[in-house]
Amino acid sequence: MNTTVNSASSDQNNVPAAEYSLAELMVVAAAEAFRHDGEVLVTGIGLLPRLAASLAMKTFNPDMMMTDSEAYILSEPNPVSGMKTQKGQKQETWMGFTRIFDNVWSGKRHALVGPSQVDRYGQANISALGGTYEKPKVQMLGTRGFPGNSISHANSFFIPSHSKRVFVDGECDIVCSIGYNPARLTKGRKLEDVDIRYVITDLCVMDWKGPNHMLRLLSVHPGVSVEQVLENTGFEVHVPENVPVTAAPTVSQLEIIAALDPLNFRAKQLADNPAGHRR
Repeated sequence: MNTTVNSASSDQNNVPAAEYSLAELMVVAAAEAFRHDGEVLVTGIGLLPRLAASLAMKTFNPDMMMTDSEAYILSEPNPVSGMKTQKGQKQETWMGFTRIFDNVWSGKRHALVGPSQVDRYGQANISALGGTYEKPKVQMLGTRGFPGNSISHANSFFIPSHSKRVFVDGECDIVCSIGYNPARLTKGRKLEDVDIRYVITDLCVMDWKGPNHMLRLLSVHPGVSVEQVLENTGFEVHVPENVPVTAAPTVSQLEIIAALDPLNFRAKQLADNPAGHRR
């Protein structure tokens, strides 16, 4: 078991930062998706999701498992920039494909993924856009591991640009992953088997715990209104009576993020690297 010291809780600088980027705000918000996971294999697809998982592992969930993106299980997450070799990485054991698949199918994994489309059911698309299945307008990755992953373990979504092009009216152009759609459940599956957790976007944080598994608004980012979220979503979102503002990163969290990304690659992930508080 990982015994990393919870550095954020013991730091005198555990106070909200005055200045931070939107990318850093999203990293901190996304890290919360892993708070109560315990000892599971976490996969962050993309630089900001990887930072979010690493931040969670360095602070409130040291029991998380993470790979070096190849085959080694790490007791300390690798930085996302500034590391040219595997020398010095803190690896505990080796985890080849056989063990990876055993882990995935056992349900002991939580992936933070970036779909190109999401619909009202939480179904996601990374395969193709528009046209027909045989002749789409835009060909992307293909379904990859989405079908098996979505029926086997928890997934959360990381959306850098919240719009109706991502949160689409109707179903996704190609349904790559299981969601809360009774019509598409495979034999022997129940809605309770589906485990889609958080949705972190550049506007807000949401989950799927609204009435009948509706997408539910949890918080809006500083300077963003509830109306902006609704206007940029192609289907109905459940809005609770009170919607808080997403918590700002603390000084400690920003220090950890900077250590994990010393070359500041995070500043290049969102167009123009906007500030976290859109005044």
